[in-house]
Amino acid sequence: MSSSAPDLSRRDLTLDLARVTCVLFVVLVHVLMVGIGPGPGGGLVASRPAEQEPWFAAATWAGQVMPLFFVVGGFAAAAGWRSWVRRGGDAVGFVRVRTLRLVQPALPLFVFFAVVLGAATAAGLAPELVAAAAVGAGTPLWFLAAYLVCQAVVPLMARLHARMPRATVLLLAVGVIAVDIARFATGISELGLANLLFVWPLIQQLGFWYADGWFDRRRSAALVAIAAACFAALWPLTTLGPYSASMLDNLNPPTSPLVLLGLAQACVLRLLRPALNRLMGLAVMQRVVYVLGMRLMTVYLWHLPVILALTGLTLVIPGAAPAPSSAAWWWSRPLMFLAALAAVLALSLVIGRWEVLGALGATPGPVAVAAGWMLGLIPPFAVMQWGLGIVFAIGGAVLLAASVLLLRHRPRR
Repeated sequence: MSSSAPDLSRRDLTLDLARVTCVLFVVLVHVLMVGIGPGPGGGLVASRPAEQEPWFAAATWAGQVMPLFFVVGGFAAAAGWRSWVRRGGDAVGFVRVRTLRLVQPALPLFVFFAVVLGAATAAGLAPELVAAAAVGAGTPLWFLAAYLVCQAVVPLMARLHARMPRATVLLLAVGVIAVDIARFATGISELGLANLLFVWPLIQQLGFWYADGWFDRRRSAALVAIAAACFAALWPLTTLGPYSASMLDNLNPPTSPLVLLGLAQACVLRLLRPALNRLMGLAVMQRVVYVLGMRLMTVYLWHLPVILALTGLTLVIPGAAPAPSSAAWWWSRPLMFLAALAAVLALSLVIGRWEVLGALGATPGPVAVAAGWMLGLIPPFAVMQWGLGIVFAIGGAVLLAASVLLLRHRPRR
């Protein structure tokens, strides 16, 4: 191994593989959900072909991989926090760096949205098509809001995990259930937003337990039983209970079924670990995972705009755009996936530099870091709740720029 190659000897490469696989699966799902073609009146209409299929809801029980991403993120957060503390770091500095790693790559995306939506509006394109494309392109941004919340609470949750791990999980679970009860009892869907403070941190906490070896100490039969029980519990919750059978619908606001899904996926990941270890023993797999992992935020944030751009390109090439949901459209999806992945990786050669923090000065005070975190949270939260539009795109670009400047600011000595 060359001296410039990364040291992978102390990493659990199966978790790196899981993280990359989750993002690639998200790209694949969105390739299957973006359908733009001629409507009954001759104009273009946007549709979501995969959601129209009868198998879609059942497929989300296996295909909704974001809980697993938060489990893996919890493992990385626990390891990162422990390493940070060993080096003499504090909670404020940790939150500052973790926030920058999320908001800095998002800034050029919001600038791009502001420019494109402004140009589309000025060009007089059909408002309904522009709105549908914008909302679709902004769909993945909920992740930024949820992950910013999770990263901000890592220092607190790590301390609680060290002192009372079971009680911490129990309290978070009670919070999840209480929010769901309040939401469904009142019919006020917005109450479910409070579960941003419980569902994703609870799933992240499962990653803390994974890092501590709890899943390693369970027998395979026990892991299978836990995963089976979680999936079995989803049936009454989604048939007799108030939850949707589609795990995509349970995403925003987040609900209890996602916690069960996260626990089941953590068990399955541990069961597959021996096979994944063998796979990651291959040098070619290590290179692929390393290359994709270094660009993962760019791939996640930019893949939908790239898919929309490629779809638009096919529309101006005669015969290149089959009607959405047709047999030809479904057969074209593997090619669209590969084209989108190649395009976003090429784009990452330019945009990917925003994932690199570079040298940072002394940490700003806690008030400045809290303000920077809040400025970074508002744009993705607004898009998650109300959808992407030109106002949120411009406002988000301004707020994210302010967040980056504030968090990167080097206080005078």
